[in-house]
Parts: sequence; structure tokens; C-alpha cells
Amino acid sequence: MHRQALARSAALLALALAAVAAPVGASAQASRPRIEKAADLPRFSYKIDGKVEELLRSPERFAPFAAAVRRDTESLLANYDIADKGTRRDLIATLAALDFLDGKYDSALARAEEVRSLQDKPADKLLSGLRLRAMAQAARSHAVGSEAYRKAVGEFIKREITPMPYPVVENDLKGAKASAELMGEALVLGRAREVWQPIVDQNGALSSDFAPGIVASRLVLLAVLPLKSTLIETYGGYLAANKVEKPDIWAAREATLPANATQTVTVAVWDSGVETRLFPGQLAKAADGQPAVIAFDKYGRPSQGELIPIPPALLAKLPQMTARTKGFSDLQSNIDSPEASQVKQLLSTMPPEQYRSTLEEIGLAGNYQHGTHVAGIALAGVPQARLVVGRIEFSHTLKPDPCPGREQAERDAKALQATIDMFKRQGVKVANLSWGGSVGDVAAELEQCGIGKTPDERKALAREYFDIGKAALIKGFAGAPEILFVTAAGNSNADSSFAENMPADIVAPNLLTVGAVDRAGDEAPFTSYGPTVKVHANGYQVDSFLPGGQRVALSGTSMAAPQVANLAAKLLVINPKLKPPELIKVIVDTAERSADGRRNLIHPKKALAAAQTAH
Repeated sequence: MHRQALARSAALLALALAAVAAPVGASAQASRPRIEKAADLPRFSYKIDGKVEELLRSPERFAPFAAAVRRDTESLLANYDIADKGTRRDLIATLAALDFLDGKYDSALARAEEVRSLQDKPADKLLSGLRLRAMAQAARSHAVGSEAYRKAVGEFIKREITPMPYPVVENDLKGAKASAELMGEALVLGRAREVWQPIVDQNGALSSDFAPGIVASRLVLLAVLPLKSTLIETYGGYLAANKVEKPDIWAAREATLPANATQTVTVAVWDSGVETRLFPGQLAKAADGQPAVIAFDKYGRPSQGELIPIPPALLAKLPQMTARTKGFSDLQSNIDSPEASQVKQLLSTMPPEQYRSTLEEIGLAGNYQHGTHVAGIALAGVPQARLVVGRIEFSHTLKPDPCPGREQAERDAKALQATIDMFKRQGVKVANLSWGGSVGDVAAELEQCGIGKTPDERKALAREYFDIGKAALIKGFAGAPEILFVTAAGNSNADSSFAENMPADIVAPNLLTVGAVDRAGDEAPFTSYGPTVKVHANGYQVDSFLPGGQRVALSGTSMAAPQVANLAAKLLVINPKLKPPELIKVIVDTAERSADGRRNLIHPKKALAAAQTAH
């Protein structure tokens, strides 16, 4: 089973390489096959000879590859009725980028506007494809990369964003500025050399899962990198002119437990591990008197220790890793700190030979810190909570380790069941799961590992291995009806059910999936959504502990889910008779729906009042 932590501490890396726009499709026709799940989309394969870097740099080598990608992308939109708007946006994003690279600027503009018509989030409706639209408009009159081109792009973006409502677009523009600050040739070419090239060396080709990244990277190299200073200055100017502190809706909603409440509640944090010494007085104990911990390594084998092990060679770098995490956090908040400056310098100028080690260290640090940060949120203000730790490991290497396989999937399934069984023995009532993975993730990992000769073969294997893990989770939830499982929706700004991102897409009477908003209740740019997402909580720049005791603000649906686990724990202190379906009902029914209907914001104060009279 693919397992990925859902924190956003290093997500700005992805933003720095993101495609320029998002996609749109044609009207549905009854005669076209209906695509209800992402994994059902046809996959394609693109033969690549030699170096991927040369493909990115050479117009002659890129042209036939681009033509093949365009042909297949257009065929998907023309021949299939794709249920998911997000997938259609992604497909058109690739076409829009290809249009720009082909000099078809009017077409690129038209596609970008079509994309915008499919957006649902308020900020996306305003900002969708902004950079591409500015680039295409400028390129109609000026040579790409020229001073006049850069000036025209800056003027277009400034003209567009100046009248925009700051509370709606603030978070997105902070992210856009941060991604521009991190952007550099090292990131673009590092991914080509260290991720895509090994796939090509093994398979002689790249699938349509990775091909859009090639298109986006060529666009960045040719047309976006010359805009780095322009983008930073333009976004920064808007943010500086609108320094307004958003209202904090959560302070008024916060619920305080009665001082005389003595009922304890056992809460599990099923994550990458927790430094338990940071939570004295809130620890459940095992039979030997030690903190209650069950641990499995990334191979699904029983392990020891409450935190994932750090290789001895990297132990001395833990302070540096923590500083980088703070740097990412400060970048996301548009804070000019020494740590932010160091991260910008590191990622935008690192030599090619440092790409792999740097990104893997960042990934390892994020995994090491994730569970402790989540636990700090779940336990805050609930002295009656007693923590149980379920530790799993997430791969942090550029090449998957372990590679997917039936034996691995079955080991993982057994580890999932063993963890839930331990929770039951410990009397856990609430368990937080801020992690997930999709069948598409497994297929991509198979391709990276050189397993499966064709996209269709990998698709079948991915389904087989993924379903083993998903069936284990469904069985585990069903076998623990007394535990409320709270999970994160995901950070891909996509429909979790269409993507089959488990456990977020699972429907169970004792599972609650949570999306993320910010301190003002505005939808987070990254939060996934879908029919299983029943409530939203603050997941944007949430302050909590890292191992060692330092506090840093991180963002993600990982940070929103434990807000709801925290609320559930408080409800059980007040009314320990509540069963998981009743807890869900209280939390969902007392949440407040936003005017656009997209968000259902938890209201702890109302929920606690309702719990006192619930039966």
C-alpha cells in the first residue's frame, strides 16, 4: 500500500515545478464511455531515447514528443466523458502549456479561460491560469524572455490582482510568491535527472502519468524562469500593499473543558511517530509502564521506538532539518526570516549533484516531524486525553523504497490490522490518520521501479496491490466500531473519491474525513474535497511541536484532521456514552455551512453544548 504523510512542510517544492494552468473538457455526450475513477483513465506510453534533459532543452527532440502528448490528451477529452472537473483541468493544463510552447498564444489564452470556467474554489475562480494568461498575452507582442516580455507579464499580473479581494486570494498569492522564490534550474533539471531519467533508462519510455511533468518543465525552463524576479516583485508588491491580518474565527468557537472533568479518553495518533516526552501526563501506558506504542517500519515489519530512526550520518543535521522546516513555513507565511532565506538559497542554486540528497533529507525531516506535530494538535487543551502511538513509516526517497508488490501489500495489510487490534486493547476511542495514498500513486511507483512492461500491466498490478491495503483498512474499521477514526482529505486540490485516495474515500459509520481551511474559514488552496469530506477545520499554518520541542506552524489537511480528533476527545470527556456515529452526527450537525456550500466549519463550542444533552 502506498502511504504518504499529508503535511505541507515541503509542498512548495512541488509548486516551484507546477504546471502553468489547469484543464477543461468538452460537454458530455451519452455515447462516450464514462470515467468515474481516475484509475480508469486510459494510459499512454512515450518512447524516449537518450537523456531527458536533452529532450527538455532541444526543440527538435521535444517536438515529436509534444505532438504525441497533444494527440493523446486531446483524444481523452474528445472520446471520454470524464466525471471529474479536476482531471479535465489537468488535461487542459497540458494542452495550454503545449499551445504556449508552440507559439499558439491565442489558443493558450482560450484554454486558460476555459479552465477558469471549471473552477469551484473562490480563489481559483479568480487566479486560475493567471501566470499563463500573462505570459501568453505578453508573448503575442514581445519575444519570450526579453525585457519587454518580463515587463508586460508583470503589468498584466498587477492589473489583474490589484482589485482582487485580499482575504480570498491571500494564501494563494503567498504560495505563488514562495514558489517563485524557490524556482531554479536546479529543481527542474534535478527532477529530470533523478526521477524521470532512471525510468527511461529502465523502460525506454515514460507513461502519461509523468509526461505532463516534462511539458511543464520545458515551459518553466524556457518561459517562466526568466520571470523569477518579476513574479516575486509583482506578488510581493500586492502582499505588501494589503498587509491585513485575517480575522480568527476559531478563537470564538474554541471550547474549554470544565476544570472538574475527570473522565479520561484514549486518543491514538496513527502517524510517523511521536516524541512522547513532550506530552507528560497525557500518555497511555503499556503493561511494562512505558508509553503505549506499536511500530512498523516502511517494509511493514515490526519495529521499535516511538520515532522513525534517523540514519547515523544525518543525526548531526537534525537542527538544520528543523531550521529548513521553519524556513518553508516562513516562506508560506511570507515572512522574511534567516531560515526562509537559507531555504530559498539552497533550493534555487544547489548544484545538480546535491539534488537527490537535499530533497531526500527534506522528505526524511518531514516524515520525522509529522506525527509529533499532529499529536500536539490532537492533544491541545485536553488534559484528560491519554495518547497511544501507532507508528508507520513513509518512504522519503526519490525512488520508492520499498517498491510495490503483493508480498509488501500483504505485510502492510497485516500491520494495519495489528495496529487497530492494539488500539482496541488499549481502549482507544479516537484515532487520527493524517496519511493516505491512491491507486494512481501505486501505478507511478511501479513505473519508477521498472515493474510492469506496459501502462496497462502496471494499472492492473496497482489495482491488485492497492485493493489489498484498502480491504484491510475497511475490515479494520468494521472490526473496531467503538473507535472513531478521523482522517485527512488530502492535499492535491482534487476529489478524493475520484482519485480513490484512501482512507479519505472510504465510507464507514466510524470514519470522518476532514478538509482544511485557514484561520478565517477560507478554503485552503491545497485541500482536497469530495462526497466523503463532511467537515472542515483549520489546517493552514497551525502551530504545534516538532521533535525536540520547538514549535513551528505547518499547513495541510494533516493539521485539520487532528483539530477534529481533538474535538471528538473533548466530546467524549463530556459525554463518554457517545458512539462514533453519534460523535460524527454531533460534529457535523453543529458545524456551520459556508454561503457557497463548499465548507462545513466545525464549531467546538456548539458541539460541546450539544454533546451534553445527546443520548
